[in-house]
Amino acid sequence: MNASTRAIPLAFVGDALTAAGFRLAGVRTFAPQPGEERAAFAQALAAAAVVFVTPAVAAKLEPAELERALAAGAPLVAIVPGETPPAFEPAERVRRQLGIER
Repeated sequence: MNASTRAIPLAFVGDALTAAGFRLAGVRTFAPQPGEERAAFAQALAAAAVVFVTPAVAAKLEPAELERALAAGAPLVAIVPGETPPAFEPAERVRRQLGIER
């Protein structure tokens, strides 16, 4: 395998739902429990050439730690959108579709 066809190791750190999508694409994923974000981020940095992080995880890291990682360039760190809560409850959506008002 030559350099142009060699896979680049990728990692994702964020919520479990978004991690599932990245995992389907062959990316190594880390979905840390609350309080484990820094350790998961450190593992991802050690394991990959490119690390994707959600804003929620980035907010749990020390600002200086995140700035160093972003500035280092190796591994490349990118903040990507993560799970967003639904605009309204599913039950509300069903009531709307059925024309039932509360």
